[in-house]
Amino acid sequence: DLVLMDCQMPEMDGYAATREIRDREDKRGARHLPVIGVTANAMIGDRERVLAAGMDDYLSKPFTFDALRRVLQRWLDTEKRG
Repeated sequence: DLVLMDCQMPEMDGYAATREIRDREDKRGARHLPVIGVTANAMIGDRERVLAAGMDDYLSKPFTFDALRRVLQRWLDTEKRG
């Protein structure tokens, strides 16, 4: 339903992984999968870099449970889940 994407993964970082997800969605006509970038970086421009890579939102570590809850509520349709 949603991906929490670590932006600093080894081998293929979260930015490249998200671009691959978006390319596959486009090629297959698949539904848009919400991707939330998670990074320890909290510098100016990081949010823009996450969004430019095709991610939908951004959490900076360390994040609080309330911050995570807000992001999940924003991107998951909880009314349909009951």
